[in-house]
Amino acid sequence: MFNDKTILITGGTGSFGKKCVETLVTRYKPKKLIIFSRDELKQFEMSHTFNWDNTPCIRYHIGDVRDKERLYRSFDGVDYVIHAAAMKQVPAAEYNPFEAIKTNILGAQNIINVAIDKGVKKVLALSTDKAASPINLYGATKLCSDKLFIAGNSYGKPRDTSFAVVRYGNVVGSRGSVIPFFRKLAAEGKVNLPVTDPRMTRFWITLEQGVDFVLGCMERMVGGELFVPKLPSMNIMDLAKAICPQGQPETVGIRPGEKIHEVMITKDDARNTLEFDDHYLIKPEFKFFEDRFHESGGKPVSEDFEYNSCDNKWQLSIAELQEMIGTL
Repeated sequence: MFNDKTILITGGTGSFGKKCVETLVTRYKPKKLIIFSRDELKQFEMSHTFNWDNTPCIRYHIGDVRDKERLYRSFDGVDYVIHAAAMKQVPAAEYNPFEAIKTNILGAQNIINVAIDKGVKKVLALSTDKAASPINLYGATKLCSDKLFIAGNSYGKPRDTSFAVVRYGNVVGSRGSVIPFFRKLAAEGKVNLPVTDPRMTRFWITLEQGVDFVLGCMERMVGGELFVPKLPSMNIMDLAKAICPQGQPETVGIRPGEKIHEVMITKDDARNTLEFDDHYLIKPEFKFFEDRFHESGGKPVSEDFEYNSCDNKWQLSIAELQEMIGTL
C-alpha cells in the first residue's frame, strides 16, 4: 500500500514519527516521506539518522498545524497523512488552555479541510485513552479532535478523502513518559520513587506496537472508524518496583486533571463497538456512513461493556514490566 506513495507525518520528529519513518523505509519503498513539524532543532537532529544520502525519499517541512496556508503547500501531491502532532502534556494544557485548543482542535480542522481540498486519499489521526470520558483539557481537546475527524468523512466523501482515528494508551519509554523519569531518578540513587496514587493503572503499548497498529489501520480503514488495540495494563506501584526493586514508592498525590484509571471505550460507546481478535472498532453513529462502512469479521460487544485499565484481564506482572523496560 505504501510503495511509491507520498506520506506526510505531522509531529514527525516525535517518538512515534521517528519509529514510523524507520518502519516505513525498512518495509516499503515510499515515493516521498514528509516530516511536518515546527521544531527545526528536532528536524536537524533527526536528519542525522534519516537524510537524503541514506533515505532519499525523506523531506523536512517546518510548519505548524495551526497554519492552514503552510498545510496547503505541504499537502501538495500527498497520498496519506498520519496526524501525530498535538499538545500532549496534561499540566501544560491545563495551564495553557487556549494553546491546546489551537493545536489539538483548530489544527485538526485545518488538516481535515486541507486534506479534502488537496485530494489526500486517507488521513489517520492518533488519539489517546484520555479522550474517553475526559476530565482534563488535553483529553477534551482530543475527544473533540476525534469527533472532527470522524465527521470529516461527510465533507470528504465527494472527493474520496477518508478519515479515521486510532486511540491507544501510554507508550512505553516515549519522551516525557514515566519510565524515563523513574529510570533517571533511580540512576541518581533515589530509591523512593514518587507515585501519584498506589491504585493507579494505565494501558501500556510499545512504540513498535503502536506504529504497527497505526500502519495496519491505515491499510484496512474505509473512513469513519475509531480503532482501539487490545493492550495490557500495569499498576504504577508495580512499575516503580520493576525499576527500583529495593525501594519503597512514595505517594505524592494525583496531579490536576489525572485519573486513577483510564478508559478507552466507554459504556455509551459499547452499542457501536465491534470486537476483533487484536482490536476493537467503534463504528460511526451517523447514517450517512452506511454506504461506505464495512463490518466484516467483527462481533458486537455486550451493552454494558467498558474497556478500562482497572478491569482489563490482561495485567502485566513486575517481571513482565522488567522485561519490557529492559528492551528500551
